[in-house]
Amino acid sequence: MALLISACSVEAAAAPPLAPAPKLVIANPATTETAIFAGGCFWGVEGVFEQVKGVKSAVSGFAGGKGPASYKQVTSGSTGHAEAVRVTFDPSVVSYGELMQIFFSVITDPTQLNRQGPDVGKHYRNALFPLDDRQARQARAYIRQLDGANIWRKKLVTTIESAPKFYMAEDYHQDFMKKNPRNPYILAHDAPKLRDFRAQFASLAR
Repeated sequence: MALLISACSVEAAAAPPLAPAPKLVIANPATTETAIFAGGCFWGVEGVFEQVKGVKSAVSGFAGGKGPASYKQVTSGSTGHAEAVRVTFDPSVVSYGELMQIFFSVITDPTQLNRQGPDVGKHYRNALFPLDDRQARQARAYIRQLDGANIWRKKLVTTIESAPKFYMAEDYHQDFMKKNPRNPYILAHDAPKLRDFRAQFASLAR
């Protein structure tokens, strides 16, 4: 894999359908909340969340595995981690529920098991990593809601996992989409996600 070409191969990917708004939304009176999402190659996950109003930071890294690991180790499939993004946001501006709706609508295909598009392996699984009981309750309720909505032709395989620690990826992965907008992988797979986000969630876009 060429360092600045891709975490994976370049091949067209279809956008998932628009997910409904979550029915269960639990307000958070705090001024800052953190959530972790895994939805395939973290470049696009980070790139979309960075454009959401209320998001203070989006950091690419690894979650769900044992101990710190390098990108090379994670993508070997030997560590159990998923490529993930830690999102820090103001819940008075954008809720965890709204972030989940964006995640399922334009970032990940929840019917693909251990892959996203051309990216294959358990480290590319789509998963939610709740960081407290409030998030866990909302995540479980939303996946049940989506399962019953029948907007995908296949069963959802998104997992809800524990993430005791999040490990930041190497510096060259951070803000990759923003720094490399003409990268072939970004153009093929992540730029369409950003366009879909701006079209479907205009009120939440910066």
